[in-house]
Amino acid sequence: MEHTPKDSLQVLGWGVDIDSKNDPTYPMKHRTDGEHAGYSWERPPQQPPTVEVLRSIERSDLTSAFGTSTPPAGPSGALRRFAFQYSESSYGHWLPLMLADRVGVAEGVVQDLKSGRVPNVLAERGWKAEWKHNRTSLARRILAQAALIYTAVAYFRRRRAG
Repeated sequence: MEHTPKDSLQVLGWGVDIDSKNDPTYPMKHRTDGEHAGYSWERPPQQPPTVEVLRSIERSDLTSAFGTSTPPAGPSGALRRFAFQYSESSYGHWLPLMLADRVGVAEGVVQDLKSGRVPNVLAERGWKAEWKHNRTSLARRILAQAALIYTAVAYFRRRRAG
């Protein structure tokens, strides 16, 4: 999927830190311009993309390094592609990405079941470590979830009976 990058001058807030008078570290940082001496290195070759890589509409090129182990696929991939049509400063970008993470978990469980493995939910959720190091919080969360489930079941039973 090709993205058309925006002109950096049209991105609101782009380059806001260029003016040294608008630097949040001023006057605490003593400027010697020594930090610029390390910027004169030769850039290594770009990592070649071998799978679909989603990138921000604010970037005209790929980042120097990127992950290729899990390219976007399925419903969670579609949500991710949708999210990358929006700026990183908008809810239209981050909310679909968070939803895609949750959908990805469900896809993983379905994939496990398809391949004949029953997921070990207790181990994968980290409840053993939580029980060992933070029992109070775990017990509180389990009780709250049980109360929520009980309330929902009671509500729908009463609604169905009445």
